[in-house]
Amino acid sequence: MRRTAQSSARFLVATALPALALAGCTVTQAEPELVVAEVEAEEVALASINTVFDDYDAAQLANSPQGKAYRGVRDEDYGKWNDTSAEAELRDYQLLQSTAQTMRETYGAAELPDEDRLSYRLFNAVAERNAMRWPYRDYGYIFDQMNGAQSSFPAFLINIHRVSNLGDAQAYIERIEGIGPALDQLTEQSRERSGRGIMPPDWVYPYVISDIENLLSTETPNPILSDFSDKVDALELPVDEGGALRGDAQLAWFNSARPAYERLLAEMKRQQAIAPTDDGIWRFADGADYYTALLANYTTTDLTADQIHDIGLREVARIHGEMREIMAQVGFEGTLQEFFEYTRTNDRFYYDTREAYLAEAEQKLEAIEAKLPEFFATLPKAPMVIKPVEAFREQSAGKAFYSSPAPDGSRPGTYYVNLYNLRDMSKNELEALAYHEGLPGHHLQRTIQTELGDVPPFRRFGGVTAYTEGWGLYSEELGKDMGFYTDPYSDFGRLGMELWRACRLVVDTGIHHKRWSREEAIQYLTDNTPNPDGDIRKAIERYVVYPGQATAYMIGKLKIMELRDKARNELGGRFDIRGFHDAVLLSGPVPLDILEENVDQWIAEVKARPEPIMNGPAAGE
Repeated sequence: MRRTAQSSARFLVATALPALALAGCTVTQAEPELVVAEVEAEEVALASINTVFDDYDAAQLANSPQGKAYRGVRDEDYGKWNDTSAEAELRDYQLLQSTAQTMRETYGAAELPDEDRLSYRLFNAVAERNAMRWPYRDYGYIFDQMNGAQSSFPAFLINIHRVSNLGDAQAYIERIEGIGPALDQLTEQSRERSGRGIMPPDWVYPYVISDIENLLSTETPNPILSDFSDKVDALELPVDEGGALRGDAQLAWFNSARPAYERLLAEMKRQQAIAPTDDGIWRFADGADYYTALLANYTTTDLTADQIHDIGLREVARIHGEMREIMAQVGFEGTLQEFFEYTRTNDRFYYDTREAYLAEAEQKLEAIEAKLPEFFATLPKAPMVIKPVEAFREQSAGKAFYSSPAPDGSRPGTYYVNLYNLRDMSKNELEALAYHEGLPGHHLQRTIQTELGDVPPFRRFGGVTAYTEGWGLYSEELGKDMGFYTDPYSDFGRLGMELWRACRLVVDTGIHHKRWSREEAIQYLTDNTPNPDGDIRKAIERYVVYPGQATAYMIGKLKIMELRDKARNELGGRFDIRGFHDAVLLSGPVPLDILEENVDQWIAEVKARPEPIMNGPAAGE
């Protein structure tokens, strides 16, 4: 599928303390001391603030072999996995915090040029959110159906590790060999957390166990070894050399990776037998404070759980009203809940084959791509492809997600769609889902972000969930403004997707704040959305293990819509949707308060421009 798409004086920014031995550390550990290197005044005078960010990025990448691979960097670390130890986590925390401290002590924000001042504020916000989450660093689940090396290691090798030459192939084998110690490290962390009650609910474990057993199965080809073989075939090496590489890969799998997966499988079965039945993180010590920190991090607001819950109820009522208008349009007689049941069960709303779904999604994306120049002054250069989620993880993965392109052009943006159960993938939702994940949603936004060559790396490659996912949800409605959703059932699907995000505000806070059970949350979605049962269950299970994240979508979208309405009202006939989108996109991801400042600044700039001179009769109309 086709989609069109400094050299300056440097100085030490920060020196973190040597990594501390943190075996068995708890969340009550004292904040680590930060040590900041002294900087000569005359050197500071020569150095741009971007030097601070460049040095931070270089140090961060040096600690992240996988981060390098995502960027398209292939060096001596190409065969390694990230260090996930507590010591490494502390090192990364200190690096960020000490760099932010150096920045604050060296530069005055008010004295910087506008773009540098924005970078200063954004980096400071990143550090503050990181510090806010630090006390709860051991509260996350190591393995669940949404996250975990049981599926992320194979997915990384298949989708990110490129093989263009013999050295890349040998690095792939090194990574297979490295799965053993890396997976054992994570297994031990999971075991330690389980001893403190930090475990997902019992129903999560069958999903994780299924992922592991799929990789260990001898009845189907191993996805890692199959992928490696395909990539070696593409190199067109001599037969004996290719055979030797395949043999080495098999030895690495059977001697290192497979035994580690077997040990993980045993640990997951052990934990399953003692796992809790309560679903929300309120059951943790300091669980309420943890959830408050997560909401603040994901939404970049100070909204409380109760306020977010109430916003969700309000939006659900609004969207239900718009859905009733479509019911009347198509002539359906009955209640809204009966209309939901009709659209979730009637065969006309589902595809019979994966190929049919993918072909329709590609057609919709090609159509909307042709209209992008009418609504966007800045367009992505990198291409995008649509791929089904791989078989080994499709049973546990979400229904759709996006992966950004490599900045060097070696990897396209990828829209993954989960076609494990076609009855979970309604035709009605296809358009909105494609616009969200692809164009004008994540692919457009995140590719433009990656291609912002004149901003610091942390802005090109970082993210703010409320901004990024708010843009994705905004893009679904933008598709209607662009003239799409001509089928009323497809427009109903768009509203259904928006309703889904409004309900997230209700059920996420319901589970983690109001102590709803998984079954209560499932029932709320069943009563209030048209989604099929499998879709509903998978979604609630996601919110249970990924607390707070799902609230960012609607909160972010509401802010973008609020700012667009504000700009239209203040600018009147001078409002330009292309200019508004540049004001939102060309900063890269920002917290919602800074997004509002950026749009306000754009409004002021437009107002300050001379009024256009009109000629002829139109000037007096």
